[in-house]
Amino acid sequence: MALPFTKVEGLGNDFLVVDLRPGRPAATTGGPSPEDPEVVRALCDRRFGVGGDGVLAILPSKTGDARMRVLNADGSEAEMCGNGIRCVAKLLYETD
Repeated sequence: MALPFTKVEGLGNDFLVVDLRPGRPAATTGGPSPEDPEVVRALCDRRFGVGGDGVLAILPSKTGDARMRVLNADGSEAEMCGNGIRCVAKLLYETD
């Protein structure tokens, strides 16, 4: 199943950004969730997947336009990612 994403790079880190806000193509695919640790590991695998340092999920927010969830390449969740937030902010600025 296809999963719409954008691959971005920030200061040497590369990420797969998936916009999961309602009405966005990635939110309506009906396939495996890009927030599932097993799916994250498969996507970030540099030999058999797309390859990346992690997945940045753009999610709806109750207090702002969007929020970000950072999933490391091993499927664990990070509390913060400076390079990741810069990449997501730039992507949101350019596409919204």
